[in-house]
Amino acid sequence: MFPSRRKPAAYPREAGGSRRLLAALPRKCSVFRLVFAALLLGLVSLLWLQLSCSGDVARGGGGAEAPESRASPPDDPSWGPHRLALLVPFRERFEELLAFVPHMHRFLSRQRIRHRIFVLNQADRYRTGELDLQGLVRFNRASLINVGFLESGNDTDYIAMHDVDLLPRNEGLDYGFPEAGPFHVASPELHPLYHYKTYVGGILLLTKQHYEMCNGMSNRFWGWGREDDEFYRRIKGAGLQLFRPSGIKTGYKTFQHLHDPAWRKRDQKRIATQKQEQFKVDRDGGLNNVRYRIESRTMLSVAGAPCTVLNILLDCNTSETPWCMFS
Repeated sequence: MFPSRRKPAAYPREAGGSRRLLAALPRKCSVFRLVFAALLLGLVSLLWLQLSCSGDVARGGGGAEAPESRASPPDDPSWGPHRLALLVPFRERFEELLAFVPHMHRFLSRQRIRHRIFVLNQADRYRTGELDLQGLVRFNRASLINVGFLESGNDTDYIAMHDVDLLPRNEGLDYGFPEAGPFHVASPELHPLYHYKTYVGGILLLTKQHYEMCNGMSNRFWGWGREDDEFYRRIKGAGLQLFRPSGIKTGYKTFQHLHDPAWRKRDQKRIATQKQEQFKVDRDGGLNNVRYRIESRTMLSVAGAPCTVLNILLDCNTSETPWCMFS
């Protein structure tokens, strides 16, 4: 790539060294002595190679597995009967993901919460007929959460809608089963950015039964923002009581916010009639009409923390939501 920084290969130097080695041998050295020296050198080389490989294996596999990288004990009653599906809407934020997955796995394991982390990756392409448009479909956080809920399996009984750039710092934050009603972990008095009373974004826990009572989230919100505000109305409409943390004294330092607005811009464009539609309540859509396809499902380990990555293709219907694509 940078020819001016390349050095010539060292082959001539090696050839010259071989000639000097032969010249150093006695002229009357017999063929027997040469063969004996070659065999001795070969045996020493094989012994060194065997010792080196044995050392590598011992270093690689001899240590015990770190407790925080293990799955939750299946028969330990102290972990409780419930299992959390941590749903993480995602698109092209790999730096944050590398920090998020191991942090959350350790945080939840310390609380003895059985969990599975689902990275809901919105694939960057949209196919309609013979036309393949790359990277034009806008991000839809709510639809990804709906997909994650439907794909999370029967072994989980509650969910956390969790932003990838928000890491809990206070061990007093409770990620346990929210039996009484939706539990907003990133409450307005703790979130580093959003402080209005009806805010339910960032991190929200719900039982699967309560999420179904809300019919999930609206699929009409493409681009950044407003889907949480609409979901707040769904919670109220379902007759559910919203809960928030109490006794947390760390204020706006309760979470670490990884987002850097200087180089990662949010998609806040309002296309076509989106500006008028974004304040309306979607009374019909949600879990019942999310359209998608799972392109792949991959199990990964990030610094010893397990997660499942779902590559998701969302259906962008421009007749229903003309703002779902960049023209």
